Amino acid sequence: MKNDTQNNKKLGQLDAYSTSNENEKLTTNQGIRINNNQDSLKAGDRGPTLLEDFILREKITHFDHERIPERVVHARGSGAHGVFKLNKSLSAYTKAKFLSKVGTETPVFVRFSTVAGSKGSTDLARDVRGFAIKFYTEEGNYDLVANNMPVFFIQDAIKFPDLVHAVKPEPDNEIPQAASAHDTFWDFISLMPESSHMIMWLMSDRAIPRSLRMMEGFGVHSFKFINEEGKVHFVKFHFKPKLGVHSVAWDEAQRISGVDPDFHKRDLWEAIESGAFPEWDFGVQLIPEEDEHKFDFDLLDPTKIIPEEEVPVQLVGTLTLNRNPENFFAETEQVAFHPGHVVPGIDFTNDPLLQGRLFSYTDTQLSRLGSPNFHEIPINRSLNTVHNNQRDGHMRQQIAKGKVSYEPNSIGGGCPFQAMMSEGGFTSQEERVSGEKVRKRSQSFVDHYSQAKLFYNSQSGPEQVHLQNALVFELSKVTIPEIRERMVGQLAFIDDTLANKVAEKLGVKVKKLKQPNQSIPADADPAELQSEEREPKTKVSKALSMENTVKDTIKSRKIGFIAANGADGSLLNALKTKLEAEGAKVELIAPSLALIKTTDGSLVPKHSLTSTASVCFDALYISAGEKSAQELMGSENKHLSLRFINEAYKHCKAIYFGAGTDILYDNSNIAMKQHEDPAVVMEKDGGSDEQFIKAVAAHRVWELEQERNR
Repeated sequence: MKNDTQNNKKLGQLDAYSTSNENEKLTTNQGIRINNNQDSLKAGDRGPTLLEDFILREKITHFDHERIPERVVHARGSGAHGVFKLNKSLSAYTKAKFLSKVGTETPVFVRFSTVAGSKGSTDLARDVRGFAIKFYTEEGNYDLVANNMPVFFIQDAIKFPDLVHAVKPEPDNEIPQAASAHDTFWDFISLMPESSHMIMWLMSDRAIPRSLRMMEGFGVHSFKFINEEGKVHFVKFHFKPKLGVHSVAWDEAQRISGVDPDFHKRDLWEAIESGAFPEWDFGVQLIPEEDEHKFDFDLLDPTKIIPEEEVPVQLVGTLTLNRNPENFFAETEQVAFHPGHVVPGIDFTNDPLLQGRLFSYTDTQLSRLGSPNFHEIPINRSLNTVHNNQRDGHMRQQIAKGKVSYEPNSIGGGCPFQAMMSEGGFTSQEERVSGEKVRKRSQSFVDHYSQAKLFYNSQSGPEQVHLQNALVFELSKVTIPEIRERMVGQLAFIDDTLANKVAEKLGVKVKKLKQPNQSIPADADPAELQSEEREPKTKVSKALSMENTVKDTIKSRKIGFIAANGADGSLLNALKTKLEAEGAKVELIAPSLALIKTTDGSLVPKHSLTSTASVCFDALYISAGEKSAQELMGSENKHLSLRFINEAYKHCKAIYFGAGTDILYDNSNIAMKQHEDPAVVMEKDGGSDEQFIKAVAAHRVWELEQERNR
C-alpha cells in the first residue's frame, strides 16, 4: 500500500527535493544566513583577504567544482519528465508490474542526446540520437537506454572504444567537432563490414531529425521477458512518435546550426511549456524462446533488426512528456542511466555488445558523478526506500541506523531480509550455459550486408538520393584516397547503383573486396575481409521509410507569418486562429521588431527578417495585403524577404501566398516552377486555408526537391 501511495504521488517525483528562493534570506550551504555577500573578509578595506572567510571559501570552492566531467558520448542532451501509461497488459509475457495492469501510470524521465559531439556542439549534427528512459516503477528503477536507430555499428563491446575514438575529433588537432566526415572515422568503418547496416541509417535522413518529438526510439538489443511461470520471450522495444518521423534537409541542418544550434533543445522545451506534450506509442516485438533460431539472422546480433513484416510491433502503451526540468544540471546533466537497471520480469540476452554495456555504464557513472552513491542524487532515486547494508562512500546521503553493515547478521535481527520470488525478489533466468573458453565471433554473426541492402531498398526515391549525397559529402572530406576506395568497395555489396553514384562523385572505381565464407582468423588483414552475402528474407520493409509515417497532423508545427505595415489583419488573424486550433504554433516575422500597423489594428512581431531564418519554421504564410507586399519588396527588405521564401521553397516546405502578394511570388524562384506543386498555395488562384493546412501536415514534398533546386 505504501508503494502504491508513493507511486501515485510520484508524477512529481522531485518535488520533495526542489527549492525556491522566493522571499527567502540568503544562506551558506550550511544554512547560515549571510549578512554581506558583496565583500570578502579582509584585514582592512585595502588589506589582504583573510583565510578565515569561510563564506568566500565555500562560494569559490563550489564554483571551482560546479562542472562534472561531461559524458564521453551523449554529452549534449535534453531532458523532460513525463508518464508512461500501460494500455494493454503484457502479464502473459512478463511479471514486471508496470507492464501488467492496464491503466498503470509510471513516472519517467527521458534524456535525448547526440552521441559524437561535446556538450557545446550543435543539435543538428548528422549523428545517432540517444533516447534514454528512466521508469520509476513500484519495483525499482528500470532504465531503457535506447537510440533513434534500431541497430549499432559494432557487434561486440570490445570494439566500442575503437569506434568512439575513430568518430571523435582527431587527436592530433581536435578537428572536427560533432562530425563523422573525416579520415579516422571512415578508415575504421571501411575496415569493419559489420558497420554496413548502421552506416545506411547514419547516412539517411534519420540522422538529422526535424525534432526530438518526431523520431523513433529503439532498445537496439534483444532483451528477455519472463512471466510468472518462467516462460521466456525475446523482446525488442519500440517507441513510435504520434507526430510521425520527420527530418530536415542536410543543407537546412547546416544552416540551422548557425542560426540556432539549440534548435532541438528549444523545440522540446517550448512544446512542453505550451502544452503540446510529445507522445509516443510504446510497442514490443515478441518472439517465443523456442523460435530463437528461426530467422535468417541472429537475434543476439545488435547490427540486425527484426523486420516488422516478420514480427509485427504490438503497441501496448503511451509515453507522454509533460514537464520540463526545474534545473538542467541537477536533473538532465546528473541523471545516470544503465541498461543493467532492470526489474523482475526483464532480463538480459548474451548479445556481446549488451554484455559489455552492463559493465561500462556503472564505471562511467563512477567517473562522472564521483561516487558509488550516484543513485542518491534526487533524479536517480527510486520510488522505494533503499534497504541494504552498503555504507559510506563519497557524498553518502542516506543515514542508515544501527551497527550492522553486513549480511547475514543476528545483531540486526537478520534485516534486511532477502525477498522470495513471490515477494518480488529479482531472479535471473535459469538457462544452461556451456562451451569452450574462446575469443571468437559466432558464425551466425557473419552476414553484414543483407539488412543494409534491405534498408536501402526500403527507402523512397528522395530518401535514397539523400543517402547517396550524404555519403558523397562525408567521403569527400576524407583526405586519403585508399579509404574512399575501400568504402566504395563496401557499398558495392549493398547496391550497385549506390556504389556507382558515390564512386562517380568521388572519382574512384568500384571494386569489391574479397569475401571469405569462414570465421575471421586472428592474423587476417581486415581490409580483405567481407562476409557472406545473403538475400534478405524481407525484400522491402515499409516501416523503414519515413515516407510511410504520420502525415495527417500539423500539431506543434511552427509556422512563420511574414508581414509588414498594411497587412490584412482580419485574414491574418483568421488563419492564425485556424492553425492554432489544429495545434500549430504561429510566430510573426516582420522587417523589424517595431509594431506592424495592419488594416484593423496593430501587431507585435516575434522576429525580424534579420533575427531568424526560414529553416526555423515548418511553413510560411506571406500575409495578404498589397501595401505589406510592397514594403517587403522595398530596397531594404527585398533581399531578406526573397531569401526567406526561396530558402523555404528549396527545402520543400509549404508556402501560402495571401491575396495581393503577387510581387513577392513573381520575383521568387517559385515563379519558375515547372510542375504542379501541392506545397505552394496561391490565394488568388483559389488556394484555401484548408489546402495550406494539408500541405503543412504532409511535412515536405521531397519528390519535387530536384525540380525545386534546379
